[in-house]
Amino acid sequence: MQIEQFDTGLKGQKNVEKIDITPEENYNYKQVVRKYLGTIVREGISRLDQNLQNMFSKDVSINCFYPLNEFNGIDDFKEKFWKPLFNSFPDLERREQLVISGAFRDKIQVGTISTLSGVFKKTWLSIKPNNKMINLKCCEIHELKNNKIIESYILIDLIDLLIQTGKNPLNNSRGSEGNWLNPINTDGINFFEKDIQISKNNLKQSLTMQRSLNIKPELEVSSDKDLKERLINHPQSDYWHDKMVWYGPSGIGTARTLEGFVDNHQLPFRKTFKERNYWELGHYCELGDGKFSLTAGWNSIHATYGTDDWLGYKSDNQKVTMRVMDFYHHDEGKIRENWVPIDIIHILKQIGIDILENIKN
Repeated sequence: MQIEQFDTGLKGQKNVEKIDITPEENYNYKQVVRKYLGTIVREGISRLDQNLQNMFSKDVSINCFYPLNEFNGIDDFKEKFWKPLFNSFPDLERREQLVISGAFRDKIQVGTISTLSGVFKKTWLSIKPNNKMINLKCCEIHELKNNKIIESYILIDLIDLLIQTGKNPLNNSRGSEGNWLNPINTDGINFFEKDIQISKNNLKQSLTMQRSLNIKPELEVSSDKDLKERLINHPQSDYWHDKMVWYGPSGIGTARTLEGFVDNHQLPFRKTFKERNYWELGHYCELGDGKFSLTAGWNSIHATYGTDDWLGYKSDNQKVTMRVMDFYHHDEGKIRENWVPIDIIHILKQIGIDILENIKN
């Protein structure tokens, strides 16, 4: 089974002038975004207007998790995202877990995984508070230009929030729920890699593994036993570490080892989405940064919801798109860890299940 080679980046871009940056510049870009995001949360609502004006372009493009979705401008960013968040979690704090930076085509981008923690005091996005400390999984990718953020992608795991408040709106996860771990054996925040080739090689590894996912044994076998065997012996196995951890979104959960990944996510996902194109639109982000890499697509995966194997909901062959980020940690020559935020509520909305409306009842 040969892995097909093709460009996985955003389609339809022509005559784009590729940017090259030095490791020192890359490190500095990370510090800029870290400072911006840390300052906004630390200084809170009292300095929100000034901080947004200083850090974001006036017409910044915001791409958020459902139900906030896409909008433009710092005024809407303040009113739709930041003010409700601070009102609901007035003592909000931000803890960084991973920061990855680089240049993709003509863009400077910085991706982060963090935990937003605070006591849940007021209803947020139709979710009722429990007056207890909550830890929000927050994954972001920001584009910098002239020292201001001009585009942002933000995925916060609302299913995880609901579970923390005592409400599980989905069927039980196959994997393990709970907080995601920090990278093993290394610092995911303060690292500096001077060797550009290491960064390039690790991005190449993650992209080659992703391209291997186009090899679809689910179209050739009928039993779960045979499919599992084919997936464990699939070309992807050349790229995953023996002790790999796949950190999935709430509703899917975390899995350990390739067998756990196949059992808890990949096998039911492949059975449900036999008709799928991972790169219908292409990635808007592909970065390699030392021992880490990052890829992401926004509504880029186009698929048909064909069976109830994944998450257990009735299928009517609905067409869906997916918002996904993949943060990778490369260790001992393989992919050791993979953090994968997916906008699950957005996918379910497309098949007629409105989680946020259902919890009102």
